[in-house]
Amino acid sequence: MKFVKKLIETRIDTMEVFKGKLLNVRRDTARLPDGSEATREWIKHPGATAVIPVYENGDIVLLHQFRYPAEQIFIEVPAGKLDPGEAPEVTGERELAEEAGVVCKNMEYVGHFYPGIGYSDEVIHIYVAWNLSEIPKNTDEDEFLEPFRVSFKQAVDWALDGTISDGKTIICLLKAWDWWSKNEPFKV
Repeated sequence: MKFVKKLIETRIDTMEVFKGKLLNVRRDTARLPDGSEATREWIKHPGATAVIPVYENGDIVLLHQFRYPAEQIFIEVPAGKLDPGEAPEVTGERELAEEAGVVCKNMEYVGHFYPGIGYSDEVIHIYVAWNLSEIPKNTDEDEFLEPFRVSFKQAVDWALDGTISDGKTIICLLKAWDWWSKNEPFKV
């Protein structure tokens, strides 16, 4: 793997430019593979978990949620950031209850991905949940969203035809659909 190692950049120093409630912005000086130096600005993120809850009839829960930076309503999977020291599956269970109003008896890890590798260290962990029971949703006081049920197949079709345009949701649906179709905890 010599050819890969020759691409590594090394942090020389780092400076926090902004510290927020969700993320921190950093400006680093890095040594490049050729020995020169460059500035790298990036976002430090705590990570997140997304969950696709699947009912016995093959429906899943998605959310309508307004996203301020894009100024529009998106269709999304239930998801949220990891609290300090919190395991990704605990975050998933919490977000499932808060956003979708659902608890599960079974939850399986199906992978992870980095949504913005050019500017952030965020990683999103993906879970599929089943054997669901509904409870009253309990969203954060500054979070407004509407959960709704749709067939898993319809959601995947929306991810492919552009109806769903949130990258997180597209990746999570496709990874979860692939896992589900190979494992079939119960027939979709």
